Amino acid sequence: MARRVSSGFVVEQNNATGGVSFWEKHLNHSAADRNGVSLASYVHAIYGLIRQAKCREILMIGCGGGTLATMLHRQGVKVVIVDTDLRSFDIARRYFHMPEDIACHVGDGRAFLCCQTRRYDAIVLDAYAGGKIPRHLKTARFFALVKSRLRVRNSLFLVNLLVKDDDDHVPDRFAWRLSAVWRKVRLLDAEGLDDRNAVAMAGSVQELVRPRLTLRPQVGAGKLTGELGDLDFRALRP
Repeated sequence: MARRVSSGFVVEQNNATGGVSFWEKHLNHSAADRNGVSLASYVHAIYGLIRQAKCREILMIGCGGGTLATMLHRQGVKVVIVDTDLRSFDIARRYFHMPEDIACHVGDGRAFLCCQTRRYDAIVLDAYAGGKIPRHLKTARFFALVKSRLRVRNSLFLVNLLVKDDDDHVPDRFAWRLSAVWRKVRLLDAEGLDDRNAVAMAGSVQELVRPRLTLRPQVGAGKLTGELGDLDFRALRP
């Protein structure tokens, strides 16, 4: 059952499984089971990397359905979310079971970081406008700001990237930009697949291993296991 919740925003609910998905025009922002556990492999990949690093305080730039925040919150991780659209928070809480005590701020991620000095164990960038990360959130100046808001040791910057195919150079270009600010940069990708997600990461990333499914949703666990198995760390291309 599809339900238009706001101009351009549609939430689809599966009456048989209880699953829910959140769309903005043709872009899917989130999909989850009836308990708010994500059905997107990249979300489980980021979740696994954060859990490996034992991060306790996280800032997320971009909300979507809030599934990553919900999953981490249930493990005792303190999460703060920044998003430019208040409607995302309302949808995440109403349809995706995001807890009320997750701190949510309406605004731009860069402006939020500029206005406060708190340091985090990890910052996750998953913000898109028209299918692209806003230009001001992918500059060396912004990355330096992010680094200044991360703890000096054992911290991570994680970025969700949309990739068309193996000829798409977006992941490598983004990772090389990160390397101008951080000494350690890695790229987790599923080569050979079209219309996929990759995760670029910087900071204390050298000891991280390929994430596996540790929080099983009520539906689709087998598919997620396979998709996570397709992900692997790869060298950056020139």
